[in-house]
Amino acid sequence: MAEFPAKVSTQTSTPEASSSRGSLGFVSLDVGFFSSIPGILMAVEIALGLLVWALIADSNHPATSAYGWVLFVSVTCWLVTLLVFVVFILHLQRKLAFVPWSLVLLIYHAAATLLYITAFITCAASIQTTTDMYTAAYNKKSAASFFACMVMIAYGASTFFSFLIWRGSGSNAATDQA
Repeated sequence: MAEFPAKVSTQTSTPEASSSRGSLGFVSLDVGFFSSIPGILMAVEIALGLLVWALIADSNHPATSAYGWVLFVSVTCWLVTLLVFVVFILHLQRKLAFVPWSLVLLIYHAAATLLYITAFITCAASIQTTTDMYTAAYNKKSAASFFACMVMIAYGASTFFSFLIWRGSGSNAATDQA
């Protein structure tokens, strides 16, 4: 028994010391968010949403027709998703603990899904095959329709996973009985 204290190391660490990796002062970088399902879906939404609004903005006269709606939806959703992505990457949601993030994300993803459904239908229905066929504008608008569909699916998946997170975060032992 006399050798016991010599073999024990009593080092302690503070929360500041253990979270200093990836820390930028008042915020810390969450690298694990990149490999989570919500993080991957947000990255896909940002990348494909950028393609949608860039293709629509580059086609001729996007704001004079129904493509103005598609451009509005894609740019707005892209900016909000980019903002939410930065908030979660930098762990700012922990600084704003009074915000019910699971409910906010569920509502945002559901609204973005509905908006992208209308944008996809508008974009796909506005392609004129007889006059624009085999032109650069036709190709850009067709590609924008395809990517709008992909972003719509990504937002739909985000809505599903946000619902699962929201439903799981508000549960307790009494309601979780199997």
